[in-house]
Amino acid sequence: MQIIIPYDMSKGSVFWINLRLILVSGKTKEFLFSPNDSASDIAKHVYDNWPMDWEEEQVSSPNILRLIYQGRFLHGNVTLGALKLPFGKTTVMHLVARETLPEPNSQGQRNREKTGESNCCIIL
Repeated sequence: MQIIIPYDMSKGSVFWINLRLILVSGKTKEFLFSPNDSASDIAKHVYDNWPMDWEEEQVSSPNILRLIYQGRFLHGNVTLGALKLPFGKTTVMHLVARETLPEPNSQGQRNREKTGESNCCIIL
């Protein structure tokens, strides 16, 4: 499997995070990123270096690429370092095309409304 390196590794950080990105089609590609890279930085890099074997899934803009990690959309300013991803191991994320993101916690709010669950407690 080819790994695409976004920077000259002889400069800067020696700690790199290996991301295996999976498209809805099931196609995968691995990239190396710095812990300081944000979800927006990653989307831009992937768009600018779109793999040839992903040609059928090419999108019109990096602004619609979204990362999903552990079932949650990552907002643009979240860095890999903030997620505390391990160095030297491969982390899997999904890459999807989507115009907008749900608001943080909106899914949890929707689930509470369906179940009638609330965030308060009863003191006896």
